[in-house]
Amino acid sequence: MAEINLAALLGGVGLFLLGMTMMSGGLKLSLGPALTRRLRDWTNGRLRGLLFGSVATALMQSSTATTVATIGFVNAGLLPLGQSLWVIFGANLGSTVTSWLIALIGFKFKLEAAALPVIGLGVLLHLSGAESRRGAAGSALAGLGLLFLGIGFLQQGFAGSTEHLELQRLSGYGLWSLIAFVLAGMLLTVLLQASAATLAIVLTLAEAGVLPLNEAAAAVIGANIGTAIGILFVLVGATPNAKRAAIAHVAFNALTGIVATLTLPLLLFFIETLRTALGIGPQPALSLALFHTLFKLLGVTLMWPLAKPLTTFLKRRFKTQEEEIGKPHYIDRSVAQTPSLAVDALHREIARLGDIVIERARLRCLPDSHNWPSSDPFPTLARAIVAFVNDVNQRPMPESTASELAQLLRSHRYYDNCHELCGELGNIHSAVSALTHVTLSSSAHALAARAAALLNQLDPAKNDFQPPPADLLQGFEADYQALKAALLQAGAAGTLDIEHMDQLMDGFSALRRLLKQAHKAAALLSTLTPVPSGNGHNGDNGVEAATGAKNDALYHRITCGE
Repeated sequence: MAEINLAALLGGVGLFLLGMTMMSGGLKLSLGPALTRRLRDWTNGRLRGLLFGSVATALMQSSTATTVATIGFVNAGLLPLGQSLWVIFGANLGSTVTSWLIALIGFKFKLEAAALPVIGLGVLLHLSGAESRRGAAGSALAGLGLLFLGIGFLQQGFAGSTEHLELQRLSGYGLWSLIAFVLAGMLLTVLLQASAATLAIVLTLAEAGVLPLNEAAAAVIGANIGTAIGILFVLVGATPNAKRAAIAHVAFNALTGIVATLTLPLLLFFIETLRTALGIGPQPALSLALFHTLFKLLGVTLMWPLAKPLTTFLKRRFKTQEEEIGKPHYIDRSVAQTPSLAVDALHREIARLGDIVIERARLRCLPDSHNWPSSDPFPTLARAIVAFVNDVNQRPMPESTASELAQLLRSHRYYDNCHELCGELGNIHSAVSALTHVTLSSSAHALAARAAALLNQLDPAKNDFQPPPADLLQGFEADYQALKAALLQAGAAGTLDIEHMDQLMDGFSALRRLLKQAHKAAALLSTLTPVPSGNGHNGDNGVEAATGAKNDALYHRITCGE
């Protein structure tokens, strides 16, 4: 009775993991940037996304690398969530290349003899160009050699251990046996943090005759579910987009694993029939590679009709701050059915819109502020308001209500202009901070600070908001003209670079126009139905604000006798 060579087994696992890490890292360095640049262009549509995810993972030998790149594009707004899911599903499909690599090459040659020259060549390439793509490719080649060397040691570790292991004792219990091997595959993958290592062990055991094919297939299912368990750690402190992608990955592997476990006899019968039809002899490792591919294809088939509902669910379940703030708090289709209520709700929503853009402008006009908003919910909310107004316009309304609606649209337009001007305020941050002229620097800082204080007064969502006086901007206008004259004089005298002067003048000119637009909007809103205090700020919780809107609407229905 031969025993397991524990030293060879542990060394084999270690070499396999090291090889996978080196190969993945090397391929990512040599191919990753090119693949990343192509990600957005090559993933337009389900099939193209699926193909790209598969090919990228096959090349880089890392579904994680493909998934991380995909999440990056989603976070940057360059790749829609629905489109990204198919890249992630394709990455799962591409991970089957490891099984084929082991089955077709790993058991066909004397691996120790083949691996050593590959490792030597890879190290030579790496040393001859460590910082170049050649060096990265050398690392990948050396990693491939270590991977094969690890498989060779695994074979040695399990050599002649068939009787000793006696894994057949776990067989014969039907579904319970399959569940036991699924759990074993899951546990081993979680411990090793690499499904590829688990697959290497399982394929080695099956090829050695230690593990029956159905139990080995169950362990393969468990290995893939184990990768999903590892992905769950992404949910801790992750961005909403990362959570969406992680949940999609978990859903793919969990659903596929459950269905494959329940239909395992049917899948194995299909593989046996296919193997016989192709004239392939009894090769357990090759059969498992076929099963692994069929298993992943089953997942893609299952997710095909479920992808759209899953996308909708994930968007509702995990919200970004931008989406929460940009989501309407007061307007909806039910409110639009009653124009008198719609106008009141629209007033509150436009006040929120003004709050968003004014707070953004206030932070941008301060040269010393580093707390710039990272997201911009304004366009989302602005579009929702326009769609709501279009809905309200389909219903008959009194002339007074129509007039008030027109006034609200004018204020919406003023805030839209403010949002466009916000993009021109960035010059103030860089240009004012770079001023070396003491008098000009002091005047510019003072004018920017004064603008920030005025914007705070013009915020219609503030609890202490009051109708702005007509002459509110007179002092700012006088200081602006004085700074403008001083800048022109400094530019003409050569004490200030002309380009620097233009940046400052453009920035403060945009700020001046923005203040005027914000003043018009605030003055217009103040002539309409005042927004009750405590209506919220752009940092309020969306659920609380929405609840407040429903309660206010209910109050109006009761008081109006509706």
